[in-house]
Amino acid sequence: MRRGIAALTLAAAITVSLTACGSDGSSGAAGSGPVTITWWDTSDATNEAPTFKVMVADFEKANPDVKVTYVNVPFADAQSKFQTAAGSKGAPDVLRADVGWTPAFAEAGYLAPLDGTDAAKDAAAFQPNLVRQAEYQGKLYGIPQVTDTLALMYNKELFAKAGITAAPTTWDELKADAAAVKEKTGVDGFAFNPQGYYAMPFLYGEGTDMIDVDGKRITVNSPAAVKGIDTLKALVASPGVAKLDTTSNGYADVMDAFGSGKAASIVQGPWESANVFKSQAFLKNDNLGIATLPAGSAGKAGAPLGGHNLVAYAGSDAAHQAAAQKFIAFMTSANSQVYTAGKNSTLPTRTDAYTPEVTRNLGIAGYQKVLASGQPRPELAQYSSLYDPLGTELIKILSGQESTKAGLDNVAAAAKKLIPDYATR
Repeated sequence: MRRGIAALTLAAAITVSLTACGSDGSSGAAGSGPVTITWWDTSDATNEAPTFKVMVADFEKANPDVKVTYVNVPFADAQSKFQTAAGSKGAPDVLRADVGWTPAFAEAGYLAPLDGTDAAKDAAAFQPNLVRQAEYQGKLYGIPQVTDTLALMYNKELFAKAGITAAPTTWDELKADAAAVKEKTGVDGFAFNPQGYYAMPFLYGEGTDMIDVDGKRITVNSPAAVKGIDTLKALVASPGVAKLDTTSNGYADVMDAFGSGKAASIVQGPWESANVFKSQAFLKNDNLGIATLPAGSAGKAGAPLGGHNLVAYAGSDAAHQAAAQKFIAFMTSANSQVYTAGKNSTLPTRTDAYTPEVTRNLGIAGYQKVLASGQPRPELAQYSSLYDPLGTELIKILSGQESTKAGLDNVAAAAKKLIPDYATR
């Protein structure tokens, strides 16, 4: 039975004065009735959006002074559409923004700071490393709505058949485990999705990143980064590891192999948990193991933090911004996050939303344990744009078409074009 979001005490308690005039073309001028705000939701239209539509209706019931025009915008189009709309002063009052977009939009002046507003009144309840991804130059520009990170997903039954009693803690241990699984069960012990985002743990494992913000340097081709990608290259070429799939269907093929029991482990995020639990190998949900990714030679384990922030458009007038703040507070409240987690199997961003009800979901409980190893993205507007050149060169490197150093030098050159004020090696 659906839980009663309309009864959320936090949202009901928030009071905001909505006395200013409405934005051009929007309803809600002073004394004329409810203020109407527009929300662009970038969630999956089929699997996630229905949950948010219910929450919008519940918000309106609890807050009759605000109406919400809900628009589902495909995630792939949302960044460019918001940029265009914001540039012409026609952007939505609230946007569900990927964490990687927040610095760029803030730098462009498209977002309203939320420090000291009702939207941020519970900021202390959110996990600090997630709040960092909503900040830019000392100001808070978003409230974390949902988060994710990468972990090692593994098939406990296949590991047990190979005599493996615990998840690997180093990449060398994973290589040995993959070989053992292949020898004892005949299936691949590990499969890797060759995209730039999935390669980041190998950089973090060597204590480096693609860039160094404090030193304003491009580090993606540093000796440490080369060592990290060399570790990945050796891993995917090891016995017991699935042949690298560089086709356009590579992602789906890796997931199919894992779900059917033809691959014993993968690097993946919680957004696939619900699908994994529906697959043949994991109909018994407790067969899925979720562990912190192995550490590199620096003794560090790390994975990129992802997720989405709710941000407010700076071009809205005072009345619409106040209504937007009220809406953001409602949608990111503890009760709202409990409801969202229950319906969409996504990870809350607040510590008080990990209730016993939520953590009964084994996927959420598993990823909650690995969130501490998540690495916030640097506060750089262009950072997320570096994943594409890294992914392009990664395929060439892992396929033996070019050396690791040459490929990463190409990534560094692409980065230099994006951030010309950063020094290269």
